[in-house]
Amino acid sequence: MARKPRALIAGGIYHVTSRGNERQAIFRDDRDRERFLEYLADSSAIYQVRIYLFCLMPNHLHLLVETPRGNLDRFMGSLLTGYTVYFNRRHRRAGHLMQGRYGAQVVEGNDYLLKLSRYVHLNPVQVQETKELPLKERVRQLRNYPWSSFREYAGRAKPCGWLTTGPVMAMLAGARKGGQSKAYAHFVEAGLAKTDGEFAQLMKEGGIAIGSDGFVESVKNLHVRKAAETLRREDVSFRQIRIRKKVVDVESAVREATGGRWAQFDDYKAGRVVRGFMAWALRKYAGLTQRQIADRVGVGTGSAVSHMIDAATAAPEAERWRQALDSRFKG
Repeated sequence: MARKPRALIAGGIYHVTSRGNERQAIFRDDRDRERFLEYLADSSAIYQVRIYLFCLMPNHLHLLVETPRGNLDRFMGSLLTGYTVYFNRRHRRAGHLMQGRYGAQVVEGNDYLLKLSRYVHLNPVQVQETKELPLKERVRQLRNYPWSSFREYAGRAKPCGWLTTGPVMAMLAGARKGGQSKAYAHFVEAGLAKTDGEFAQLMKEGGIAIGSDGFVESVKNLHVRKAAETLRREDVSFRQIRIRKKVVDVESAVREATGGRWAQFDDYKAGRVVRGFMAWALRKYAGLTQRQIADRVGVGTGSAVSHMIDAATAAPEAERWRQALDSRFKG
């Protein structure tokens, strides 16, 4: 199957993730972490990429970067290849270090950027080993974790010289320039006591963009145009998957496919399977986010949509309904 094309945006901000192959460690000790940060600094200078955030975990990493030249692919290719060669030589191993292709989500440069920075910086104390610790101890561990950019943002470490903190700091409403580090530290640490459920669900959904519905829509459309421009003639089936259908057309198709069961849609209990199938169809064919779907099927959260879809697609009649929709939207 052809690799999905990325939308390489000049000036785009990306949340980048990369995980170890088969969840294996990509950093075995501090020497590995130091070398990775050296590669990160060098690659950012070579490709003129701005590094906003980083967080190194034992078997995965997070980066938040801006690409003024629209060259995320070249930057990440250089960074991960260089580090993999070093890692394999040092540890006398061969083969892939990272699990498949790195993940990249385009980020809207507003409140979503600030919330994402908190999400990334809280990673070291959101693992299973620390979740049950007292709040005071989790705060202490967060402040002392040396392998993320949080300490520099919080004023607890000297500037490394290659980190760009200004765009995130600018999101702190009302904070004076001299007090931004303290305000930022308070903002992140407050996330340990009270989580942002909606944003956590957004990250769990793992879409191609992080931002408002309008922003996500624009990025999706950009990806579709990119796919149409780059796919070869033999990739027609892939193109069919990526082209979105109108919401009204999807809803009409579901009504026809479910037949007499459609009359149960508004019944809280009896209509759960039909509503769940509608949610699945809107996600697959119309490309709606779970938050958008929630409004259309009458539930309160994106996580509720996810549960509805799981239950509906496991129902005996779901396969027949799926075949009807696939046949209708084929081509």
